[in-house]
Amino acid sequence: MDKDELTTWALAHGWQMIAGMPSLTKPSSPKEAIVRLSLKATVVNVEVKKPAGKWEKIAGRPYREVVADAETGLPLGLSFETIPGFSRLMEENRDRMIFARMK
Repeated sequence: MDKDELTTWALAHGWQMIAGMPSLTKPSSPKEAIVRLSLKATVVNVEVKKPAGKWEKIAGRPYREVVADAETGLPLGLSFETIPGFSRLMEENRDRMIFARMK
């Protein structure tokens, strides 16, 4: 997957652009990013915001090593499947986005 494919996937699955990066937010604070994809020229990093406000890189791969899962479309190689609570956080962000469109 390349930068554009990752951005398209993220925006279609509940992520939103915050400070120019696809990001997931806290359910209680939908304007504050807590997980983001840092899309560089040749690599993509998954970063998590620590309680002190500092961003910590938890996974990173060159674009050529990131591939979409054939069944779910989830980008493999970025440790999304191993991050505790990631699926639930992504689902909550996606649901909030869908319900906001219904209003």
